[in-house]
Amino acid sequence: MSHTPAGPDLDRLISLLAKLPGFGVRSAKRAVLHLLRHRDDKMQPLAEALIAAAENVKTCSICGNWDSIDPCAICTRQERQNGIICVVEDVADLWALERSGAHQGLYHVLGGVISPLDGIGAEDLNIASLSQRASAGGIKEIVLATSATVDGQTTAHYLQERLEPFGLVITRLSHGVPVGGELDYLDEGTLAAAIKSRRRF
Repeated sequence: MSHTPAGPDLDRLISLLAKLPGFGVRSAKRAVLHLLRHRDDKMQPLAEALIAAAENVKTCSICGNWDSIDPCAICTRQERQNGIICVVEDVADLWALERSGAHQGLYHVLGGVISPLDGIGAEDLNIASLSQRASAGGIKEIVLATSATVDGQTTAHYLQERLEPFGLVITRLSHGVPVGGELDYLDEGTLAAAIKSRRRF
């Protein structure tokens, strides 16, 4: 990356922003220039929010969501349907389903998918705690909301076999999720349709 005329502080900021998803060096430079022009109302609040998030945000000990409280706000909300757990690959998928408003139950974040090519096995995912939740009582249905990719399907089949002995209803997202599709990239309407038309595994 070519250095800016302003020196190492801006170079470091641009370099760090350029590493974020969706950013490159050019977009990082534009973002930095915009922030510098709006230091008081954008740059300073952003800096404070980043520090606060770094210090306070933690992983929920129950579902794996990120929040500043543990258990997270979703796990502790009384109006949620506590008998249904929707299993997702990543927190981004949880957020996508929450945006759709279609799922009113609880969640469980796996932290990825089983992927032999990448050296990721079932023991590397948040599966043991899912089994504990399923066996603890009170859970009636597990919704497997892994992506419609090969690894996502492999993970779903593994979970179905792992959870089957608990005698729960195990469902899978149905219509609206294309083969190869990832939840975080789908619109709210598609996600809502997939949740409503889920089918028994």
